[in-house]
Amino acid sequence: MKNNMVKKLLTLALAGAMTLSLAACGSKSDDSSNDAQQGGDESGKTYKVAIIKQLDHASLDEIANAVAAELDKIAADNGVTIEYDIASGQNDQTILKQLSDQAIADQVDAIIPIATTAAQISALSAEDTKTPVVYAAVSDPEAASLTGIDYVTGTSDALNTSFIMDMMFAQNPDIAKVGLLYSLSEPNSTKPIADTKAYLDAKGIEYVEQTANTNDEVVAAASALIADGVDAVFTPTDNVIMAAELAIYEDLAKASIPHYTGADSFVRNGAYATCGVNYTDLGVKTADLAYSAITDGMDGMEDYYLMDGGIITVNTDTAAAMSLDYSFFDSMGTVVEVTTTKD
Repeated sequence: MKNNMVKKLLTLALAGAMTLSLAACGSKSDDSSNDAQQGGDESGKTYKVAIIKQLDHASLDEIANAVAAELDKIAADNGVTIEYDIASGQNDQTILKQLSDQAIADQVDAIIPIATTAAQISALSAEDTKTPVVYAAVSDPEAASLTGIDYVTGTSDALNTSFIMDMMFAQNPDIAKVGLLYSLSEPNSTKPIADTKAYLDAKGIEYVEQTANTNDEVVAAASALIADGVDAVFTPTDNVIMAAELAIYEDLAKASIPHYTGADSFVRNGAYATCGVNYTDLGVKTADLAYSAITDGMDGMEDYYLMDGGIITVNTDTAAAMSLDYSFFDSMGTVVEVTTTKD
């Protein structure tokens, strides 16, 4: 993609997009730059970075905090000052554009947008200045028109949907009906939902879809799936559902319906299980890439860096509430046990 086509392509991508992306498991990783390649003697210099979250919730907060902590470490290790602000676009494109435009006006050295729409809008804002945009947690950078732009790179947490389906049927081979719970406003949900339907169609398994765009709608959609008698529920890396997980997990557990999701933040908020990336590691990687972009330039950087998955996260509180034995997950990957938190 030529730079002069960035605005057209990103505008088209944004037309159907209102939110973000989040998780991966069992993915092949092109991670040739695990550690930031830092420039020469930078001692005494000051850099400014804008960290822009698409909205506030556990996963994006974890990433933002990890980015900030790693920037602090980089500054201490290299004798530089890195000034940064963390702002939230509240899932509003207008606010996100104001934040990214302000970052450009403030002449920051890099923008770190967290999630798909934030990344798309930041790339638009930086089109003229070519300010480095180093995004975090974009599930499908190609579909988001974020590849082939010489001032844009970042980390991807692409979801391995088939693996999570394998987990679901390993837990219960007798599943007859699966509930699909997601938001139509989440561009990153489109492919995982399509992949899930194809997986279930191939197995001859019935599925029921419920979509929602607000917390109240999510609660109603979950109730509808319970009433439909589904045996399990799947949600991809969908932040509309994630933001409402604390409001639905108890009802699903009481109905003995395990909720499989696209990110460990869901699981920490009460969902049953997922397989994905470590978001602290993703934030660290993103910060390292941003410092490399600032000090060494973008030449030689990949379009994006796919984070390794393979981490199975299980909520032991939820497992106990449903009397589920998850020990067989040990043969499928590294299992991390968590309990329900309210943040």
